[in-house]
Amino acid sequence: MKTILLDDRGVIDVQGPDAGKFLHGLVTNDILGLAPGGARFAALLSPQGKILFDFLVFAPAPEHYFLDCPRALADDLLKRLSLYKLRAKLDLANHSDELAVIAVEGAGAPTGHTILAFAADPRVDLGGRAIVARDAVNATGDRADYEPRRIRLGLPMGGVDFAYGDAFPHEADMDLFNGLDFGKGCYVGQEVVSRMKHRGAIRKRVIRYSTTGDAPPAGETIKAGDTEIGVTGSHMKNEGLALARLDRLAEAQAKGETPIAAGVALHFDTPAS
Repeated sequence: MKTILLDDRGVIDVQGPDAGKFLHGLVTNDILGLAPGGARFAALLSPQGKILFDFLVFAPAPEHYFLDCPRALADDLLKRLSLYKLRAKLDLANHSDELAVIAVEGAGAPTGHTILAFAADPRVDLGGRAIVARDAVNATGDRADYEPRRIRLGLPMGGVDFAYGDAFPHEADMDLFNGLDFGKGCYVGQEVVSRMKHRGAIRKRVIRYSTTGDAPPAGETIKAGDTEIGVTGSHMKNEGLALARLDRLAEAQAKGETPIAAGVALHFDTPAS
């Protein structure tokens, strides 16, 4: 069983009598229904409905949660949560220097680690995910074992496939990867997300493409003729993800035009609506 250190991930610790209620009222998914031993995918949005932070929420025990988040944003996430804390009975801490995140190929918990939380990845079939003591990490694989599977499954990564503070959850495919609960009630940005769902006003999405040769680097403009379609993101060998305008891509495909980025022809999967 391969275990892969995801060293770009950080860990925020949230615990106390009000921890579940606190997170539930802020993020895009149902936290009160998250049983100990489980995990959920969620995001904290701006009031305008754009993704500020996305993370996996682990529940290792009652009244205790770990947020598996981008390590570069962990301090900012902690500050944002602290602003909302007010008089809630809970403690917040950034434990990214002491704790690490590993991905596990397969469904079983890994051995050879000090495991503080473990669950199946709640987004897609990417195996298991664990919070472990950083000084006891015993990785048997590397990121090159993880990225092709993530890209092949079409799972976007923030900061590469979409920009934090500039993308709506639907654009980052959170609705397709179990990151939005449309029945849980209010949270920050909820009205915008609900409106997009019910009006079908989704203009852009991160979608997968393939190429004949090597995929272009991230950040390349995609064009079909003179029309700008989108921008490339994550890539490995001849596969990649791109944030694309669905209407423009559909129009190009209807005309038989091939989208191109950095001189490379991109063959897109059928866009999700």
